[in-house]
Amino acid sequence: MDSLAEAAVRGAGPEELERHPVPAEYVAAHTRIEDVDMFRGVEDKDVRKSLRVSAVPMPELAPDEVLIAVMASSINYNTVWSGTFEPVSTFEFLKAYGKRGRWETRHDQPFHVLGSDAAGVIVRTGVGVRRWKVGDHVLASPIQVDDQEAMTHADGMLGEGQKAWGYETNFGGLAEYAVVRASQLIPKPAHLTWEEAASTPACAGTAYRMLISDRGARMKQGDVVLIWGAAGGLGVYATQLVKQGGGIPVGVVSSEEKAERMRRLGCDVVINREEIDIADAADSPEAVIAAGKRLGKAIRRETGEDPHIVFEYVGRATFGISMFVVRRGGVIVTCGSSTGYHHEYDNRYLWMKLKRVIGSHAANLQEQWESNRLIDLGRIQPALSTVYPLAEIGEAGRLVQTNGHIGKVGVLCLAPERGLGVTDPAKRARIGEHRINPLAGG
Repeated sequence: MDSLAEAAVRGAGPEELERHPVPAEYVAAHTRIEDVDMFRGVEDKDVRKSLRVSAVPMPELAPDEVLIAVMASSINYNTVWSGTFEPVSTFEFLKAYGKRGRWETRHDQPFHVLGSDAAGVIVRTGVGVRRWKVGDHVLASPIQVDDQEAMTHADGMLGEGQKAWGYETNFGGLAEYAVVRASQLIPKPAHLTWEEAASTPACAGTAYRMLISDRGARMKQGDVVLIWGAAGGLGVYATQLVKQGGGIPVGVVSSEEKAERMRRLGCDVVINREEIDIADAADSPEAVIAAGKRLGKAIRRETGEDPHIVFEYVGRATFGISMFVVRRGGVIVTCGSSTGYHHEYDNRYLWMKLKRVIGSHAANLQEQWESNRLIDLGRIQPALSTVYPLAEIGEAGRLVQTNGHIGKVGVLCLAPERGLGVTDPAKRARIGEHRINPLAGG
């Protein structure tokens, strides 16, 4: 560990942090451009073979950026996409981005530092940074925007310069250091550990925009919300947001173990996928209707009505069923397609029953701050279930790739052990140690 990193881990003040030099290189989880074709013709694209951990060069800091000493990060599914070089190689993103100007050129490298979550300490600020200072404990929003683009000031997610940080850009959070624009920064909740806090921005913010924001489904009290993949990172935050907002969460999970965890989390209705048999539902219209009827019957049995909202990110395997089961005038809000991007559904259910489909992607900075406020208040809890060291990034990514996880999989970067980073223990005690991390140990 270099002297700057050591000082940040020790909790050194701003003056000491500024005295230590920024290292010329740092350890990071990354992919390499020479590996892009390694899975060609291979059925099992095992990310343990492609996710590397070694030193990479430290980039120059732009005027509107900060350098974070990353204490912890977490795995998102885009890490799996990067590691499999699908649906397209992320090096294609970096190459195109690198053509846009001087600062963008830094991103076009033969390596790609991954990670769209980070919790850590600011150790340097660019000359144009105003609201943040060295020594601040922060989280990073997973979305980088161009704050000089007009549309960004209406909604950052609609700007052409919007990019998924650590996926469409370089120098992400699964590393000892991360380069982050000041317009991505979020204050770290003082009662959380580094690894707990790092599990929140990407998935909690995404779920918030999908369900609560006026750009999403606008959930109201009493709404029945069907949540596919309820035990995953997105699903666990969605379940909590629905419950906190007075809705009725109906979670679909893939095992009885996950079902039990979701019941303990407070999910009103939990349905094991085996009960509704959707394995081949995407293969024919008849199979979609049959699976939809089974699912609809199970939901009505428990709630007495059809869902108002479907929280959808699974994609091809579930989208046709979602269109079938959501009620007349209901909403499907979708932010991903982990089982495939080409969805088939019967358009008569959309047009004749006046249903709606809303596309959603991550969250703008205001939505990130609003979701973070709920976490800071102790209303929403971290979805962290297990933690790996950075050196074992391949195993952490593989767990998510094979859907063997519950909630979020954390990664310790500079933090030498779990449990560090709490600066308000009294607040943690008020919220209740037993309430924080309801999925821990999974």
